Amino acid sequence: MEKGRAKPYWCKGVFCIILQDEPSGREMQDIVVGIDPGSKFSGYSVKSEKHTFLNVQLEAPTKVKAKVEERAMNRRARRRRNTPYRKCRFNRSVKNMIPPSTKARWQQHLNMVKWFSKMYAVTVVAVEDIKARTLKNGRKWNVMFSPLQVGKQWFYNEIKTLGLNLYKYAGFDTARLRQEYGVGKNSQKDKKCFFSHCVDAWVIAAETIGGSTVLDNIRTMYLKPLMYYRRKLHEIVPKKDGFRRSYGGTISLGLRRGTLAKHLKYGLCLVGGSSKGRVSLHDLSSNVRLCRNAKPEDLKILTNLKWNIA
Repeated sequence: MEKGRAKPYWCKGVFCIILQDEPSGREMQDIVVGIDPGSKFSGYSVKSEKHTFLNVQLEAPTKVKAKVEERAMNRRARRRRNTPYRKCRFNRSVKNMIPPSTKARWQQHLNMVKWFSKMYAVTVVAVEDIKARTLKNGRKWNVMFSPLQVGKQWFYNEIKTLGLNLYKYAGFDTARLRQEYGVGKNSQKDKKCFFSHCVDAWVIAAETIGGSTVLDNIRTMYLKPLMYYRRKLHEIVPKKDGFRRSYGGTISLGLRRGTLAKHLKYGLCLVGGSSKGRVSLHDLSSNVRLCRNAKPEDLKILTNLKWNIA
């Protein structure tokens, strides 16, 4: 970088460099993304035949259902008041008959694959094929009835649309591979550790790509999606004299909330809300508010983030 032979850039919170010199060869190695989907946490591992490049443990979106229900409640409440409102329409949030909460989970996996593809030449995706229960009281359910089945099938189709090769492994295959490779798994699911979720993603990635099966990198990034308070027409509970102020939004004094910035006093931090010409700053890993009176001109804007990084 100092000699001008590499160009730095941020990729959603990861500092990267790209070489500016002509490479010695144009042969591309296959790189696989292993995915271990979970109800609360998911594990990802990016691997080639010889090296493990990146391990990520990510919290799954669990509040989509509650937000959709709150939105519907607010709309019903507005229609009961003496205020103009639009006529009821079909629920457009359910697209292709996939519930919003299910779509959010599998959309997160797809976004992670696209993010990895910006940093590495990803060619293969290996995922643990989770199964939904299709048998109850001796009667076999239609597998398309389960939101899990519909969601994962949508994800598989999107992966093929990106032109990536897809490999699927059953849960018992993952357990067998862990025994063959001599790696264990932590029973504490919420622990920030490679052996909680990323180990499953790593073993199926190693089995898919082949080559070295030595665990060479257990360094793990822990990500938690930022929860934005989107624009609302008003607060749920009115103030004095029935006044309802506007609430939410994603822009603070021209800065997008969740922007990674560098402050003279607080260092790397995230941009939050705004009030009286000042913005609030939040901790990068815990999202705890550091201050609420920072001047926008004192910030050095770096990149826009989608999550807290620990």
